[in-house]
Amino acid sequence: MSRKIRVAVIGAGIGKAHVTSYAEVPDLFEVRAVCDLNPERAQEGAALAPGAKAVTSFEEVCADPQIDLVDICLPPQLHARMTLAALEAGKHVVCEKPLAGSIADVQKMKAVAARTGKRVFPVFQYRYGGGYRAVHELKARGLLGRPYTLSLETHWQRGADYYLERWRGTWAGEMGGAIVSHACHAHNLVTHLAGNICDVTAFLDTRVNPIETEDCAAIIMRTAEGALVTSSVTLGSAGSSSRFRACFEHVTATSGVHPYRIGEGPWTFEATDPARQAEIDVVIASVEEPPARFLGLFTDIHAALNGKEPLYLPAMEEGEHSIELITAIYASAREGKVMHLPLASDHPLHDGWLP
Repeated sequence: MSRKIRVAVIGAGIGKAHVTSYAEVPDLFEVRAVCDLNPERAQEGAALAPGAKAVTSFEEVCADPQIDLVDICLPPQLHARMTLAALEAGKHVVCEKPLAGSIADVQKMKAVAARTGKRVFPVFQYRYGGGYRAVHELKARGLLGRPYTLSLETHWQRGADYYLERWRGTWAGEMGGAIVSHACHAHNLVTHLAGNICDVTAFLDTRVNPIETEDCAAIIMRTAEGALVTSSVTLGSAGSSSRFRACFEHVTATSGVHPYRIGEGPWTFEATDPARQAEIDVVIASVEEPPARFLGLFTDIHAALNGKEPLYLPAMEEGEHSIELITAIYASAREGKVMHLPLASDHPLHDGWLP
């Protein structure tokens, strides 16, 4: 019989969406606490999960032996510090993106997790949806063939209201701009489907808002499987949309454009050889749609912590590669060079990319 995982959610901003998802599966998770420095926000978050208490002390959470898993939904500059503290307290950790602000900090997390026997789960929820599940299944069955090109659009609208949270748009608080806070999810879909990034060149600019960090980007990448990738990013679009299009040898897959639900539907799958379209359609029709977004991620985490096989749980190594890619993108933009991954251990930005 599976063991119920007892959770504390730290941060009642995006953390509220996490709380709601845990509460949807009460047979898998019990939200014991929602922690926020703002007591009212903590109460609002706790009210979303029956039996959860509102607390304002992270130390109280770490000291509670009845909590198995700490879910960190705080501003990015706190991610590494809080993750390390929770691991040292004997907790498993879920950490929102970005996992850390440097390659060095991720390596510290890995070392402490290994020493304590606890796990860190990076948040990459976009893979949990029927559309992405179908393309992944086609790859697993060898029906996609070689990846040719993938094109990503992260075209969102972010104005003054978004930056009312004072840490947003700052190097000290958000630890970066659109490539850190928005495009990382689409980039993770690429690496999960077509291999880690080996080469990247990037142009970054601040063109939309009066902020410190970038809000526009044009990025070109090559993956370990040879795919050529373009990533177009702006926070100055008319409305918000995300799009993922992958041209493989045998199939071209195109996502819908919902900004938060790119992994769901509707996706289209077109066979390069029309004679094989029926074969492709049969596979797509047979794929069971997973629980979407956070619910799918948390369901996989529960499986992993109970010794069961998850669907495709994001690994710590994916979180590490995401941070290394962000580092390489900033290095490329600043130096005007193609960057090759993995980066050397003595790379100038190994300990952080902040200017």
